[in-house]
Amino acid sequence: MSTKPAPAPLLIACALGIEHLALRSGDRSGADGPVTVLRTGMGPKAAERSVARVLADPALREAGVLATGFCAGLAPGMHPGDLVVAEETRDPRGTTPCVGIDLLVKELVRTVPGRTVHTGPLTGSDHVVRGHERSDLLATGAIAVDMESAATLHSAVRTGGRPVAAVRVVVDAPEHELVRIGTVRGGISAFRVLRAVLPAFFEWHRSLLLPRR
Repeated sequence: MSTKPAPAPLLIACALGIEHLALRSGDRSGADGPVTVLRTGMGPKAAERSVARVLADPALREAGVLATGFCAGLAPGMHPGDLVVAEETRDPRGTTPCVGIDLLVKELVRTVPGRTVHTGPLTGSDHVVRGHERSDLLATGAIAVDMESAATLHSAVRTGGRPVAAVRVVVDAPEHELVRIGTVRGGISAFRVLRAVLPAFFEWHRSLLLPRR
């Protein structure tokens, strides 16, 4: 009698304490396998180091990796609480393609009804982007920017073949710039959306698990 292989684990990486709080307090009952919610710390270097360290654990050899948290929207018409599903992440080292984009969009629309879901390139920065920098990045084709997603996925794929994706919640946008993330309505709205997205992440993971070697 054959033994059913154990489900592959899922690593969900975010940077900020408020993002970690949202994810830790979300509904985790739908996960098929072990789920690690990692707070990497802010910035690309911290994200790359943290993800590489965690994925060095043999138990996470086949883990899918999903970068998430808040982002700045670049396109006119974006609003706090909108969702961004990356087609690819970009940084100075190049691009990392994401997988299961259509599935993520479908599941996010179902899981967080009423929220707009945008798809396109997600670019990385080593600092908070404001003002004219938004239009400069938009001109490259990117639709949103954050500091950790590109570094997270770059670090993840360096360790071997695995499904990777990035889903971000817009916390500020060209017409809705925030000064402090947790003190205004946009930040609260984004927190509530991030808290609600875990079922979509689990469905993505369930559908895209790599064959065990």
